[in-house]
Amino acid sequence: MSWSDWAGREAQLVHDAGQWRAPRAFDAHGPEGEFDGRTVVSFASNDYLGLTRHPGVVAAAHAAIDRWGTGSGSARLIVGSRPVHSDLEAALADWKEAERAVLFTTGFAANLGVLTTFAGPDVLVCSDELNHASIIDGRRLAQAPLAVYRHRDVAHVDELLHESSLPRTVVVSETVFSMDGDVAPVRELAEVCARHDALLVLDEAHAVLEEPVDLGDVSGDVLRVGTLSKTLGALGGFVAGPERFTDLLVNRARSYIFTTASTPADAAAALAALAVVRSSEGDALRSRLRANIDLVRPGHPSPIVPYLCGSEHHAVDVAHALLDEGLLVTAIRPPTVAPGTSRLRVTLSAAHTPEQVNRLQRALAKHFPG
Repeated sequence: MSWSDWAGREAQLVHDAGQWRAPRAFDAHGPEGEFDGRTVVSFASNDYLGLTRHPGVVAAAHAAIDRWGTGSGSARLIVGSRPVHSDLEAALADWKEAERAVLFTTGFAANLGVLTTFAGPDVLVCSDELNHASIIDGRRLAQAPLAVYRHRDVAHVDELLHESSLPRTVVVSETVFSMDGDVAPVRELAEVCARHDALLVLDEAHAVLEEPVDLGDVSGDVLRVGTLSKTLGALGGFVAGPERFTDLLVNRARSYIFTTASTPADAAAALAALAVVRSSEGDALRSRLRANIDLVRPGHPSPIVPYLCGSEHHAVDVAHALLDEGLLVTAIRPPTVAPGTSRLRVTLSAAHTPEQVNRLQRALAKHFPG
């Protein structure tokens, strides 16, 4: 069979499963924009605080381009490091109350870097069953033994760590889960890891509403992985933790060493956005986001609000119906989620107006009356 025939056959399998996807341009102006020739309001973005269009963030990116150009021109360890990269790392470390932070080009690359550096054939990785693909792929690249624990089940983690015969163990979890929007029991995980001398890796990519859990009185080792593309509205990833750990990442993580540094504009935008997040303006934006979430699902702990549909066809049909009403909501289907759990994934932003959110809520009520 030729490669062309093989590719055609594989593509047909995806088509036949009803899972074929392709990017479609969204000409966005904040939450509103042009999509497939119509004006819509998007409830599918991860720009949770609306900082991608914040005047101070945009101005910082423009100034960085004017000073350093559009690209870094090399990897960080060659000549790609600019002062703004180090400034951002210092600010991120202070934000996360860590000794140091290390920038990666994406959050995906950050998870790959952490797991391939700290895991390996002699390290058991205990991973929540709903963890993100970047965590799954990082463990695979590390060729580490895997123990999948039941979602948010600390007792199961304790059991797996107790049974492990390997010399070192890593427990990895998202803090806010990307498809369900629920929250991990971070403190309990940290306490279990400390008892078993396991390294705890927390992916805080979607943690926007709450400050990180204070683990100052827990004796175990913790690495925090984050992104610059969600709360901070730019692009990139980072790892924050003890300096001994972050120095090792700089010298061992292939997804750090062998890639061009993030653009100065992205780093400067993230640095400016972080200043906003840590200000009274940031408090106001989080309050606005909290209010928007409560209009859709009162008390829900994150901006990610799932509406389970079950079948893939049902999820796609409802997404199309909402689009006809000018509301862009993504249908999430396998392999992103397990078969039978296809859903609409509503994501809310501080940039949404109450009128836009109420319009969404009325439309959703027609399709999900319960």
